[in-house]
Amino acid sequence: MSGHSQYTPKSGFAKWLERRLPIISFVYDSFVAYPTPKNLNYMWTFGAILSFMLVAQIITGIVLAMHYTPETTLAFDSVEKIMRDVNWGWALRYAHANGASMFFLAVYIHIARGLYYGSYKEPREVLWILGVVIFMVMMATGFLGYVLPWGQMSFWAATVITNLFSALPVVGPSITTWLLGDYAVGNATLNRFFALHYLLPFIIVAIVALHVWALHVTGQGNPDGVEVKDVKKETVPFTPYATLKDGYAIGAFLVLYAWMTFFVPNYLGHPDNYIEANPLVTPPHIVPEWYFLPFYAILRAIPSKLIGVIALFLSILILAALPWLDTSKVKSGSYRPQFRKAYWAFIATCVGLGYLGSQPAEGAFLWIARILTFYYFFHFVCILPWLSRHEKTEPVPESIEAAVNGRGVSHA
Repeated sequence: MSGHSQYTPKSGFAKWLERRLPIISFVYDSFVAYPTPKNLNYMWTFGAILSFMLVAQIITGIVLAMHYTPETTLAFDSVEKIMRDVNWGWALRYAHANGASMFFLAVYIHIARGLYYGSYKEPREVLWILGVVIFMVMMATGFLGYVLPWGQMSFWAATVITNLFSALPVVGPSITTWLLGDYAVGNATLNRFFALHYLLPFIIVAIVALHVWALHVTGQGNPDGVEVKDVKKETVPFTPYATLKDGYAIGAFLVLYAWMTFFVPNYLGHPDNYIEANPLVTPPHIVPEWYFLPFYAILRAIPSKLIGVIALFLSILILAALPWLDTSKVKSGSYRPQFRKAYWAFIATCVGLGYLGSQPAEGAFLWIARILTFYYFFHFVCILPWLSRHEKTEPVPESIEAAVNGRGVSHA
């Protein structure tokens, strides 16, 4: 997809700049003339939505940081001051807090689309792995941000998660002490978390740049999972076709985002986090933000603390191994009937784990969480490799043009 630039500078300044810094041609080739498969559906708009949300989170975060005080005796009150005394502070705070939820909602849909349409398959392995890295850094950033309001849930979530690292042999205690900056969650911890929470979004921007670079080298996938054979017939310019579709999708997503921010801003928040952190009072049930719940359920489902921590990290890292676990030559789930059943069973498993993560780790909740945790890994390690070798797939279109016109199929 990459090659000689299609941009031709016309003005004297544009020619001068192009010889020294070809940024205009880069933007033109990436966002105007970039060939986009003509069969893309609205599931391919979430990349643009995520880009918008990343920028929104960075802007609101920078402004909030101007008024926030990362000190244990002042942090909670500084958030209250933002809400009550800073001009439009309540809107910024709610936009940032709910923006995190909208960010994760979009990224989970983005990942689910990639899983269904085989976006991790050759030649997009590096593109997919970079996406997994972005997801992991997002998880870290979201957790660090959850601690900053310094409410009860913030404090005890920091206590629980940082103590997990102590289970690691040899290096665990040292990592825990480094994260805490002390031997317990306190002022040093809050300062570290604030510094890292401020830094990590810019690291995400850098990885996103690599992600987009890899996308423009390999080209976009598509719902039919067939590669572009004739650029002129099977693709359209990114602008205006994809930009208009992305703009419409962002507008629709903004309606949901605005509704969350202005009408139900505290719907996803935990009531205990509106109580200032108290190390002497443990909440009856410690619950993280909703986007951490499936992984939290996996962590609590395993009796061994060390194995639970390993399973927690593996539940994310295993996504990076997908290109080598699912080796079917057919990329799209649209032409894999057995894969579709397994896919929806996996989605149901993730939703189930999310619900169980919000419930007490006892009784039937605990045993169901263990069953779903087993199935979560079984899906990747056993089901996908087996389907890759034995599944009978449906006829696949010979080209994007054939898929669009509904003819010309080949058997994989």
